[in-house]
Amino acid sequence: MPTNVTLPYNGLTLDRARRTDESWLAGAQSEGRVLAFWRDRCLVAGGHPVDLAGTERETVFLGADGIAVFAADLSELDETAALREAHADAVVDIRALFPGLDPQEAATLAYARGMLHWSRNQRFCGACGGRADAEQAGHVRRCRGCDKLHFPRIEPAVIMLVEAPDRQRCLLARHRGAAEGAYATLAGFLEIGESLEDAVHRELYEEAGVRVREVSYQASQAWPFPSGLMVGFRAVAETVDVTVDRDELIEARWFTRDEVRALGGGRRDSIESFLVDTWLREIG
Repeated sequence: MPTNVTLPYNGLTLDRARRTDESWLAGAQSEGRVLAFWRDRCLVAGGHPVDLAGTERETVFLGADGIAVFAADLSELDETAALREAHADAVVDIRALFPGLDPQEAATLAYARGMLHWSRNQRFCGACGGRADAEQAGHVRRCRGCDKLHFPRIEPAVIMLVEAPDRQRCLLARHRGAAEGAYATLAGFLEIGESLEDAVHRELYEEAGVRVREVSYQASQAWPFPSGLMVGFRAVAETVDVTVDRDELIEARWFTRDEVRALGGGRRDSIESFLVDTWLREIG
C-alpha cells in the first residue's frame, strides 16, 4: 500500500486556528491577501490570481502562513462588473490554472473555491428557511430564525482501480457524455449506511456488474469541486464478466498495461492518475 502520498490539492499548510479571534482578523484582513472568485472560478490578471486586499466585502478566512489569506465571492455581479471590481482580465477554472501553480497555491485556491461555494449556497437554513449569517470568519453559518448552526459539508466518494483476476489488466469505462475513446476508472458517492469498502463493492456491481475481492485503501484527495473527498482503492475482480448499466456507463472493458499507456494520460491533478500510474509501474 502506498505511504506518505501527497496528491494535488492535499497538504494545505495554512493555519486556521485564529478564525474565532475577531480582533486579530480585522487587522489581518487589511494587511493580508484576499483571493477573488466569481461563480466558482478564479479572477486573474496576467494569468495570476488577483488580490482584493482592502476590500470591504464579506470574506472567508482561509488561514495564515506568514500573512493571512482570505477569499471573497463576487458572484452576485455580472461577469463584466466582477472583472472591473477585481481589476482582473479573466475568470479561469482552477483546474486550468493547475499546471502553473505550486502545490500550496493549488491547495489554497481549491480550498477557497470550496468554501465560497458552500457559503454562497448556505445563506438560508434548510430547517426553517431563515437567513443564515456567517460566523467564525465564514466557517459556520447560524440561522437567525431557529439558531441552527450550519457547517461546511464534505461529500466523500470512492474511486477504484480494479484488476482482473490475473492482475494483468485493469477495468476502465467510458462514462455517458465522455468523448469517444475517453476511458476512466470507476467512482461513486458514499451513501448513508455504508462503509467506504461497501461503496466500492456496490458501485462496481451496480455500474459494471463486477464483483470484487481484496479491496484495499490506497490514498485520499481533497476535491473541493465543490465539496468532495476522493478516497482511492485497489480491488481484484472475481471474474472478467462485465455488464454495464447503460445509465452511468456506455461501456467498460479490461485493458492491458500497454493498452492503458496507449490511451495517454488524463488530467494530472486527479487521484485517478495516481491510481493508474501506480498500477502501470508494477511488473505485470
